[in-house]
This record gives sequence, structure tokens and C-alpha cells, in this order.
Amino acid sequence: MRLVSLCPSLTELVFSLGSGEELVGCTRYCVHPVDALKTTEDVGGTKDPDLERIIELAPDLVLFNEEENRREDHQALVEAGLACYGTFPKNALETAAMVRGIGAAIERQACADQIAGDIEARVAKVREAARAASAVRFAYLIWRGPWMSVNADTFASALLCDAGGVNVFSGEPQRYPVIELSALAAARPDTVLLSTEPFLFNATHVVEVAAALGLDARRVAVVDGEYLSWHGSRTPDGVDYAAGLVRAARDLGPRK
Repeated sequence: MRLVSLCPSLTELVFSLGSGEELVGCTRYCVHPVDALKTTEDVGGTKDPDLERIIELAPDLVLFNEEENRREDHQALVEAGLACYGTFPKNALETAAMVRGIGAAIERQACADQIAGDIEARVAKVREAARAASAVRFAYLIWRGPWMSVNADTFASALLCDAGGVNVFSGEPQRYPVIELSALAAARPDTVLLSTEPFLFNATHVVEVAAALGLDARRVAVVDGEYLSWHGSRTPDGVDYAAGLVRAARDLGPRK
């Protein structure tokens, strides 16, 4: 089977399912697994794939993500006669279902069942632990200039909420709302999490946000955006990673 993946996390999943040698094309943003991808053809970006080249590669299946990729590119490939598999999981359990679906589509069901089962077991464990613990109010920031966060309808928020987090911007109408630091301060989160993607937050931003909010710098952290936003074979560890972040914030005690 010949495969093309237009989403980094799906590319990683293809390799985890044992079908890496069948991947004939992926985007320039597909970076895992690093060594294995050296021989896979670059077919452009997630928002500007080289459609002509993808068609020339004659894949049996093209893997899409409905948020990461453009609808018009999907439609163009369908009209060219290519089979496309669209995904859009918004939480860990939907990701487990997605993994099983892709596993069936590329004839790797046994491996897919293992990954999906691992996701489901870890979610159950994390949720059980959260029921016996105090909630942690969090804000998850993904961009600076302007500042942007996430609402409840996002993968990162769902992972953190499974672990006992409460998203202070959960009710925002936009999935990725633009916010002011004054609004962030007024929301009084117990912890502010600064993602490493799509904006690459670093330690200098921890100092900036803590100072702007008058918050103990221990309550502001740079966090791995891949664990919290890549859906697929990274999700089992992502579930545990999110739980660790919530637990660390809880250990600081109630905010005064």
C-alpha cells in the first residue's frame, strides 16, 4: 500500500503502526521519526501541499486532519480520484477510535488495537485519580502577539481536563480565542501553561507572564506542545504528561 500523510501526528502514527516503509510522501512539518523520514518525499506544507506531485505519487490512501489541512485540498484530491481518510479527534478517546480506524484502513489492526487500548486504559486511570483530587484551574496559551488560548473544544484542553483541570477559557466561542493579559489575570488560573507549539514559548515568557499577572513563577510553565496536541501514537504518553502537569500545579496548593 502506498500512503501519503498531510499531518505530522498522522505521519508518526503510520510509522508506529508498522507502515512507515509504505509512506511515499509527507509534509515538511512531519518531523517524527526523524531518521526514518530522511527517505520520505516532501510534498509541501500542511496548508499548501503540492497537489500535482501527490497525484503523481499515486497513493492508495491520503491521510488528512480536518483542522490541520484545508478542505479545498482534500476536495481536489478526491476529485482527482484519490482515496482520502479524514480525521479530527478532539479528545483522547476519540483518538483511540481514530487509531483503530486508520489501523483498519492500512491493514494494521492488531497494532492499532494495542495503541488504542493503551490510550483507553490510561484515560480511565487518570480520570479515576482526578475524581479523588481537587480541581486545578488552568490557562493554556498557544500564541503571543496576540495572546491566544484554547477553549473546551480542543484536544489540549480535553487532556488536561481528564486529569482534573478546569480550563478558565473553556466557554469562549472561538476554539482558539484571542485574549488580553488583563482577562487572563481576572480569570485567576492556578497555573498558566505555555505551549512550545505553534508558538515556541520559552523561559523568558514565563517571567513575562508571571510578572504581568503578579503570579508566582512556579505557577507558569513551558510545556511540550507535541504531547498535548499531537493525536495518535503520542497520545498514551500525552495523557500521562497532562496528568503530571495538573498534579504539579495541585502540589503547589491553593492559589492565594
